[in-house]
Amino acid sequence: ADIDATDAWAINHNNITADGDTIVVAIVDGGFDTHHEDLNYFVNYNEIDSNGIDDDGNGYIDDAHGWNVGTNTEDVYGTSDPHSTHLAGIVGAIGNNAKGVAGVCWGVKILPIDRHSNIESDVVNAYDYVIAMRSLYNTTFGTKGAFIVSTNSSFGVNNGNPVDYPIWCAMYDSMGAVGILSAAATANLDIDVETQHDMPTECPSKLL
Repeated sequence: ADIDATDAWAINHNNITADGDTIVVAIVDGGFDTHHEDLNYFVNYNEIDSNGIDDDGNGYIDDAHGWNVGTNTEDVYGTSDPHSTHLAGIVGAIGNNAKGVAGVCWGVKILPIDRHSNIESDVVNAYDYVIAMRSLYNTTFGTKGAFIVSTNSSFGVNNGNPVDYPIWCAMYDSMGAVGILSAAATANLDIDVETQHDMPTECPSKLL
């Protein structure tokens, strides 16, 4: 339970790398409170909002403020279930501002993706968007896309066997190939996932 966050903050709590890259964490979950005053959401400034055109050429139309896999739009707003916003706060709530809490990485940019699911195709589509944004960043030397360093996915399939979800598991290697690590939550159950299985935390990827 002790991640020594305060010791790390004493060394560095910037949301920008030494090379000047703005750090982005992609969170795949439900709807987000995109107006929250203590969160720093990623904005895709290479996309002109609501003009019906894929301005940045990443394969997604009007994705200025994240992506909703279910509706194929940028509409990720939602407050009925606070889980997504809660996760975003743990990851990157702005620190030392006398508001709310401090995230692990103060003020890191949050890329919201609406689609927590136990359906493999939904998860793959969500991760495809993450890969598209980081790949675009890599190929354009940072002029487009997003410097996504990690995903967070606090959902899965209790007792799910990875052999039944090969494409889902393979996505972690695919994200790793473009420079992305992934964090995932295991089952909220008192079980040994190595014998009773869990998706995705039992996937064999070294990048998860």
